[in-house]
Amino acid sequence: MKSYSPIKGRGPTAGLLSGKNGARVALGSLLIAGGLSGCSPLRLLKPGQRLLSRVKVEGTEKADVERLQTLVQQKPNSTFPLPKVAIYQLGRSFYNPERLQRKLEEDRTHYDQLIKAAGTDSAEVGKLLTKRERHTQRHQLALDKGNAIMRLGEPPVIYDSTLTAVSVEQLGTFLKSKGFFRSSVSVTDTVPTRQFAPLRIFTLRSPFHTDSQRVTVVYRIHEGPAFHYSQLDYDIADTAISRRVLASQPQSLLRVGNQYDEEQIGAERNRIEDLLKNQGYYDFRQQYITLEADTSFAPTSVRLRTIISKPLRGEQHRLYTVRRVSFITDAGLVRFGRQRDTIIRDSVYYLAYQHKFSTRALDRKLVVRPGDAYSVAKTQLTQRQLSNLDMFRFSTVTYRRVRGAEAPADSARGLLDATVNASPAKKFQETSEFGATYVAEKTGPFGNVRLKIRNVFGGAELLEFGLRAGFEGQYSLVGQVGDVSRGRSVLTTQLGANVNLVLPQFLVPWRPNRYLSQYNPRTRLNATYTYVQRPDYTRTNVEGTLDYIWQRSAFQQYVLTPIDVSVIRTAKIDQAFADYLQTLLIRQGSPLYRSFDNLFIPSINATSLFNSNDFNETRDARYLRLFAEVGGLTRSLYQKQPLLNNPENQQGNRLKIYDFAKFTADYRRYYKLGPESYLVYRLAGGAAAALTSTRIQNTVTGEVDNAYLIPYDKYLFAGGSSSVRAWKPRRLGVGSATQYKYDPENPADFLKVNGEKVRDYDLEQPGELLLEGNVEYRFPLYSFIKGAVFTDFGNVWILRNQPINPNQSQTQQDEQRQRQQESTFRLNNFYRQFAVGSGIGFRFDFTFLILRLDVATKVYDPTAPGSKWAIRKFSLAEDQTAFNLGIGYPF
Repeated sequence: MKSYSPIKGRGPTAGLLSGKNGARVALGSLLIAGGLSGCSPLRLLKPGQRLLSRVKVEGTEKADVERLQTLVQQKPNSTFPLPKVAIYQLGRSFYNPERLQRKLEEDRTHYDQLIKAAGTDSAEVGKLLTKRERHTQRHQLALDKGNAIMRLGEPPVIYDSTLTAVSVEQLGTFLKSKGFFRSSVSVTDTVPTRQFAPLRIFTLRSPFHTDSQRVTVVYRIHEGPAFHYSQLDYDIADTAISRRVLASQPQSLLRVGNQYDEEQIGAERNRIEDLLKNQGYYDFRQQYITLEADTSFAPTSVRLRTIISKPLRGEQHRLYTVRRVSFITDAGLVRFGRQRDTIIRDSVYYLAYQHKFSTRALDRKLVVRPGDAYSVAKTQLTQRQLSNLDMFRFSTVTYRRVRGAEAPADSARGLLDATVNASPAKKFQETSEFGATYVAEKTGPFGNVRLKIRNVFGGAELLEFGLRAGFEGQYSLVGQVGDVSRGRSVLTTQLGANVNLVLPQFLVPWRPNRYLSQYNPRTRLNATYTYVQRPDYTRTNVEGTLDYIWQRSAFQQYVLTPIDVSVIRTAKIDQAFADYLQTLLIRQGSPLYRSFDNLFIPSINATSLFNSNDFNETRDARYLRLFAEVGGLTRSLYQKQPLLNNPENQQGNRLKIYDFAKFTADYRRYYKLGPESYLVYRLAGGAAAALTSTRIQNTVTGEVDNAYLIPYDKYLFAGGSSSVRAWKPRRLGVGSATQYKYDPENPADFLKVNGEKVRDYDLEQPGELLLEGNVEYRFPLYSFIKGAVFTDFGNVWILRNQPINPNQSQTQQDEQRQRQQESTFRLNNFYRQFAVGSGIGFRFDFTFLILRLDVATKVYDPTAPGSKWAIRKFSLAEDQTAFNLGIGYPF
């Protein structure tokens, strides 16, 4: 492997511009510039047409400039991140509509002949019709919108003065809707347009020029004074309605002194409608609400009056109460000659041909109750909670007015009969997944099988089983390991199984209150087993958890895990690998060896998750995940120190317990810039530390080490497809410390090539403090293909230095002190240790599945010896550029 640092002081571009190379570069630049200057979109214009070059909106002071710009009907061609009109022009050079039309007619004639020859063979005719439709649609699409390259770009935007007039009208309407009643909008379309074209320098011309075929449109806004509310009045004929609306004034969206805004007025109408529909007014509609604005009262002021009219029939709006609730748990099933059996619980009628669901479990999710006033919020909550059970294909709540003799005599009162229709989903659901990975030059097959059983005990429970097996390529970390030579890739075996039981309520020793049902409470019991076998080691992990899950809203979820227990055992470890772990421990203080010890990890943790986005991330949204965990608090009750450790028999060691605390935070912001364009940034951080020190005695030497230890899996890591993407997963860091490879023939010394130490890019870098961030711009490319450009930064550090072994040589002690200094977090230096990587990405959005390819290269590497600016040594080698494949967006 070549050394990562420059050799003999020569940079990667040395000699590039000298001698013949300089002349070639200059000549090539001149040819490219001349070619680009010749690819002008003006060549695509017809006589009398002009190209829209620029659009400006000027004069705004208080109005929303971005909203005004979206109302402009014509916008110039986009140039970032791709010059789309140039791409369109490139595709047009290959475009031949006459040939496409001829091909379209030939295909139609060809398939018509085949269909005629097929005769009465309906299956063959159906296939031919499908093929004909597919072929003709493809040719017709190319005729209508151009070939694939043209559709990837944009046709030149031809200036249309009628659309400019429409834009002026819409801008004026928008300004008046925001309270600028004395505003005005004027427009000028300037020809010729002054342009700056730096490439003209290569043709020995001035970079500034004017073009009579380009148009610059400037919309000038005169806002005038903004009108504000001086008085808010109400005119409500129905006294019952008036009492409710006036009582809700503190929640009103309109305030005296606020600027007039028709959007806010519309939102206030919606608020009043929801308010009354949630208080029993089943028939109430927004059409009954009118808001009148009077601007003649005083200068720049508005008197706003809210008018709620009477119903078409009667003097008052009718207040409805739910008389009866029926719950059909097998809607859609028909049994001729049979009537559904009825069970009554808490005055609710549960109907089914055969009762398979516990009425007690369903009753907890039913918020619509007999005797309550009608409420649209309760109706929606009932439907949402039944959907969250994952027991029914669909569930609806419908209402029927009670009429005739059973209806109340009071015209201001009404009765409703509610019916919940729920169609049960399949009891058994099996999903399987098979595929392969290509890692370390090895193809490894894998398979996952999951079985879901609904309503397993009759109480709407979910029982899930999962089995997974796979092989994955890995490089050997050390020299000779059994029959595996250094650097050779092998297939590792990974097996796993899990069982998961979800209960639709909290599992507590007392009867839970019905009030909790609105938060969709669930209890999840989970057990997982994982087996990993490599030539270096064999490792097993058994974990069990008890989780309480509930939702505050559709966006906010909480998870409390009072019991989280895992047992990690190393069944086998190769001696060469064990020696390698000891070398890392002695020379660099690496905690990697602890992941191969026998550990018992009891902990308590909690998670808060807020996410206002959807699966495909198409909203202007926010995301915040907070996680806190504390483990091993009771270890002093059943484990005495010092803990015994036999480095020569790792798998024979007794289980060890470490106490620790961990906290992580992840914040994401999604800005929607256009229909399919987004700016996304992410900030994440975390800390993990031991609560008390642990003494471990080496049973071979008798030495006792006193250190602050935490389980290896609780450390924090940076790098990977959802972190800093220019680094391999978990390989970034620590701080600015450089990791070198050790000589397999002499593990006490570093491996050297041509006298230079070889950097190790494959060893995981655990840290106790994590800080990282990402900035990404996402944009459409073509059809379902999306693009992205991004920059990532971050690193991990050590918070607390471990003691240095006094039995080491002075050189080894100095090396470890130097590494501790480079890897420890310090306020006056940490910002210089941020790693930076940038790249581009391609996302294939199939709506139900998003495949992602991100290509990232290192820009600044704080662990590099010598110059930290890795971008100067740009290459596609794996130690400089990373290719990340994944499913879904990185964040």
